Amino acid sequence: MPENIVIVGAGPAGMSIASTLSAFGIRSTVIDESPKAGGVIYRGPWRATQTMPHLDESLQKNIALQQALVAEHRHNIELLTETRVLGPLAGSQLLLSCHDRLSAQDFDYLFLATGCQERSIPFPGWQLPGVMLAGGIQLQLKSGLVRPGRQAVITGTGPLLILLACQLLRSGIAVKGVYDAASFSEMSKEVVALLNRPQIALEGLSLLAYLRLHQVPVYYGWGIVKAKGSVSLERVAVAPYNSNWEADQQKMQWIEADLLGVGYGFVSRSQLAQLMDLEVRVDEFSGLIPVTDAYQRSSRANIFCAGDSARFAGADVAIVEGQIAALALVAELYPDKAADVAERHSELQKTLKRLYRFRGAFDRANQRKKGLLNLPDAETVICRCEQVKRSAIDKAIAEGCRDSVSLKMRTRVTMGDCQGKTCSHYCYDRLANEGFHREQGLFRVRFPLDPIPFAAMENE
Repeated sequence: MPENIVIVGAGPAGMSIASTLSAFGIRSTVIDESPKAGGVIYRGPWRATQTMPHLDESLQKNIALQQALVAEHRHNIELLTETRVLGPLAGSQLLLSCHDRLSAQDFDYLFLATGCQERSIPFPGWQLPGVMLAGGIQLQLKSGLVRPGRQAVITGTGPLLILLACQLLRSGIAVKGVYDAASFSEMSKEVVALLNRPQIALEGLSLLAYLRLHQVPVYYGWGIVKAKGSVSLERVAVAPYNSNWEADQQKMQWIEADLLGVGYGFVSRSQLAQLMDLEVRVDEFSGLIPVTDAYQRSSRANIFCAGDSARFAGADVAIVEGQIAALALVAELYPDKAADVAERHSELQKTLKRLYRFRGAFDRANQRKKGLLNLPDAETVICRCEQVKRSAIDKAIAEGCRDSVSLKMRTRVTMGDCQGKTCSHYCYDRLANEGFHREQGLFRVRFPLDPIPFAAMENE
């Protein structure tokens, strides 16, 4: 039995892996940067609270189930919270940072369940205080019990917009409108795929009914144009989008608001997978993702990837993929259980295919279009860390930059502390849109993934 089975990420995928291993008596170490397990979606508020009226009953139930799962298997799980993985060391080790102290974690088997991050879409005014990504607003509501504004506008695409609008309403925030870039006709084409999960589809309809009851308008085929304010957000401009998601500024409308939620999708958080030198590929919907087989095994035999870090598809898929990855290790460690594991794996694969058929409907209907690349003007900052404007990227491409490395050297995009989490996907899309899809290459991730404070060096 290997002594060091390490899971990076305590969200739905990570805890699914740990609990499945625990059911077979296998101990594991779970590392997460947050103070609580559950991931962004299920960890709940930081401090104790009797009620969460701003969250729907289904989500509250799932948060409770996740907490119960952690408690049930605590005897087989060493949970390292408030701990960041900075990257790999020589051999099979990870460098960890916890409260400004560095340490090394050995592993025999490693599971990456690092989740996802939101896809940033730059536009004039996107740096203003009060302009937030949709997931960030949810994080404040669910984890911090913070009400982030008084008057909100929600823009972007996908089912998260409707859910977020309902949560804001329940929090006492006036929602001026929801503006979804996808047309209603695009969503209606996916009715058959949505029937793979009829209960979820019905819950979505009930959320729409809740917004209608509270007279919150929902516009399809509309999106963000720009945001303005002297010190913080004061007003938002929206306009109808054409089929390529280009804004018709002749029909632009201004709305007074102090909170703008922007949600144009998510990408896999695969930076650690890249540093581990795993084979990766570019996915149309999830960005850069590790290559995995049917058992969630990566290009390195002792490393598995599951959940949104392997491909963005939501919590339910993450839980199933976590079980598949854990069972693959069980079969390897206990050959006598291989037959039972194979039968269960077959059932899980059927469930996974059904979930992906459902998820595919949203991916196809809400697939971002090239028109979003035209939202930023020449003075819009694309790379926040290095303050690189769109004009600098335009100039570099016009002067012959055809790949990410050249663009990085010419403009300093992705060279800041965040290592391109905010700007890299805009740059990938720009290069592809210019016809350099094959030449564009990849922005390389640097070690360490997060800056190491001097205090950590002193402790060493």
